[in-house]
Amino acid sequence: MQIKPILTAMRHHKAGTVLIALQIALTLAIVCNALFIIQQRTARMSRPSGVDEANLFVIRSDWTDKSDAQRIDAQMQADLIALRQLGSVQDAAPTNSFPLRGSGWDNFIKLQPDQVKMTTDAAMFFSDDHTLATLGTHLIAGRNFTASEIGAQRPRDAMHAAQVIISKDLARRLYPDGSVLGKTIYVSMGRGPATVIGITDTLQAHMISSWANAYAYNAVLVPARLLNDYTYYLVRARPGQLDAAMRDAPKALYAQSRMRIIDRKDGVMSFAQVRQRAYERDLGMAILMGIISVVLLAITAAGIVGLTSFWVGQRRKQIGVRRALGATRGDILHYFLTENLLIGFGGVLVGAVLAIGINLWMVTQFEMARLSLVYVVSGVVVLLLLGQGAVLGPALRASRVSPVEATRSV
Repeated sequence: MQIKPILTAMRHHKAGTVLIALQIALTLAIVCNALFIIQQRTARMSRPSGVDEANLFVIRSDWTDKSDAQRIDAQMQADLIALRQLGSVQDAAPTNSFPLRGSGWDNFIKLQPDQVKMTTDAAMFFSDDHTLATLGTHLIAGRNFTASEIGAQRPRDAMHAAQVIISKDLARRLYPDGSVLGKTIYVSMGRGPATVIGITDTLQAHMISSWANAYAYNAVLVPARLLNDYTYYLVRARPGQLDAAMRDAPKALYAQSRMRIIDRKDGVMSFAQVRQRAYERDLGMAILMGIISVVLLAITAAGIVGLTSFWVGQRRKQIGVRRALGATRGDILHYFLTENLLIGFGGVLVGAVLAIGINLWMVTQFEMARLSLVYVVSGVVVLLLLGQGAVLGPALRASRVSPVEATRSV
């Protein structure tokens, strides 16, 4: 197959050639980045939380009388006894926040009291001696809190924890080359040292925004009950009794006191619902990017089909002459396939540059990761195959034009 006659024909149809090449370029640039975003969002959504999600749920109790912190503390302890006595409940614990909640306390972590810049950031989970068992998170080193170490504090009190338990990812961040057990860290803006008495297995923080990706598994458990206007109770149901526990727990709390509000809509949430809420934007973005990719690919394929069909109609006389001069059906088919392949190569070359450029812009604007070249190469292959597939139908129709039929108009 000679390329020169094809290039000559393309020069006679510059507008159509350039337009379809630009369409391929834009499709490649957008689809590559869209698929990369889908992969990034999917990876975020599948991150492990480190807790027993199948049996865990959360209750938010808002206090109607918020004036007496001692009464709230006494009520919280009574609530926990009632929850732990339920037959469907394995354990329960109070907390200010929990993994994947989306908001809560996070503090700068330092290794020295006079350190100007933080070593890292971490989520602060107010916990008691039942928190690890309730979450289903295991200690991989050290020990748990004892009941006597659990204090109580109000939101405006200066936080200072003499002992803390930290997640293994935070431990690695603080001391990559050695054990952090027994060492002191500063978790309360330099107010005092805290001794690390335990290290948990994987435990996700409450922060889920993109800026917090670097701190996603940095968690500090502080031995305290937070006497806030509301509290969260983490409840772990016995295996297979999640539904029963979610029905029993609010009744048990109201039996303790009616001076509380548990929202009917989202006052009680299973951890599956917590996860769904945490990643609903990621899911929506992934679906949107998927739809955009499919639509763009379909439009590009339709454009190639339309343009090639138009060219076949315009060139029927030329095809007939070539067939009369001895060109085979295969020659005609290869002609159109080669012509489309040349246009496709031009489009994907421009598209590859555009894809990388768009990604670099998003890296600076949205703190995204850099686009892997695997996506660009895969996109190039897909667009070229799509183009060849789209042109195949019109090219086959052109190859079936008989010399007699085409030369009638000569």
